[in-house]
Amino acid sequence: MIVARFKVRCRPERTEEMRAAIAAVEAPSREIPGVVHFDVARSLTDPDAFVVIEVFEDRQALDRQNAQGEVARVLSLIEAGALTGEYEWTLWETSAAQ
Repeated sequence: MIVARFKVRCRPERTEEMRAAIAAVEAPSREIPGVVHFDVARSLTDPDAFVVIEVFEDRQALDRQNAQGEVARVLSLIEAGALTGEYEWTLWETSAAQ
């Protein structure tokens, strides 16, 4: 299994746009074969910060999720300067619980 963590901090004037784009990824991602878990959270202490926690059965499921047009929209906002700095994208490989 693969666990992914994606974290961003938005420019305040771009937060709502990024929130909507990230939210648009959630439902379709949950329908993709091999996506075990997909949740989006907004910080309680920093309303401009979001984290996405994802769990995939394998690399192919991760690749299918990342190939969505909704993900491309999030990346285009990042490229357009919606964040205050770099985003964090971390991947871990784990074994399934027995």
